[in-house]
Amino acid sequence: MFPAEHSSHAPRILLLYGSLRPQSYSRKMTEEAARILTRLGAECRTYSPAGMPLPDDDTDASHPKVAELRDLVTWSEGMVWCSPERHGAMTGIMKAQIDWIPLSLGAVRPTQGKTLAVMQVSGGSQSFNSVNQLRILGRWMRMLTIPNQSSVPKAFLEFDSDGRMKPSPYYDRIVDVMEELVKFTLLTRDSAGYLVDRYSERKETAEELSKRVNQKNT
Repeated sequence: MFPAEHSSHAPRILLLYGSLRPQSYSRKMTEEAARILTRLGAECRTYSPAGMPLPDDDTDASHPKVAELRDLVTWSEGMVWCSPERHGAMTGIMKAQIDWIPLSLGAVRPTQGKTLAVMQVSGGSQSFNSVNQLRILGRWMRMLTIPNQSSVPKAFLEFDSDGRMKPSPYYDRIVDVMEELVKFTLLTRDSAGYLVDRYSERKETAEELSKRVNQKNT
């Protein structure tokens, strides 16, 4: 629970966004979050979904964009997921990225025990549909999703011509969320294996676990 030695490197945070539009506000919000995280001492990498194939499209994990995403997930200690809300839900682009992240690689779950912050942008009034859905996915991926979150309505009004977010309570909330993410990451990264350890899985050997979580589709 309390390891004698603690990691001293900067928290490693991966950021994902859910739109390919030239004026993507989820991308701009993610870029703003990365600036804040960097100021807070984190090391950030942002994945671009451009060129990513659809899951189940006769493409395997050797595709360069899929391999890049999985390598970044393995590298990270925490993540930020930011999606637009479209038709009352997260975008297909956002969901496709998460679908390409496997629940397991061999007997290792690459997302298990990592921290997660969720955010969304909306073109209209404020909504929380996308962040609620992202929370469900985070739980399914066995991540430690932090309590705070950000939802920005009418996002087109919140950014200037340089793509920077204007000062506002919405910006302040993003600072709050990123600060909380860094704190939770620092608190849990060295104990993540213990925190998500399960009795039912300790009964299995690594070989048995690998067989169970990597069953071939029928």
